[in-house]
Amino acid sequence: QVQLVESGGGLVQAGGSLRLSCVAPGIILRFNGMAWYRQAPGERRELVASITTGGKTNYANSVRDRFTISNNNAKNTLYLQMSRLTPEDTAVYYCNTDRGQWNWGQGTQVTVSS
Repeated sequence: QVQLVESGGGLVQAGGSLRLSCVAPGIILRFNGMAWYRQAPGERRELVASITTGGKTNYANSVRDRFTISNNNAKNTLYLQMSRLTPEDTAVYYCNTDRGQWNWGQGTQVTVSS
């Protein structure tokens, strides 16, 4: 089974930045369309950013121009660079394929204080 491991979350003030990382031992991430998702308390999980195997990216309107999804092929790591964070970005962030096909990892908590 695929094991997804997210990291990089934390507590940050509004306007700050964080970079999230995702690895999946034994899996070459760039061979899959990948995505970052988030789930805030009491809310459904939502897709915030995706990247195709060809490198095409797509973003939810709420994060466009603030978040950047990317693959580091050499490190086999998926990233989510987040900037200009707001309290509304507070959530647990998960990576998965762009269809959410794999077992979900533990996620990484992002908390943005006002």
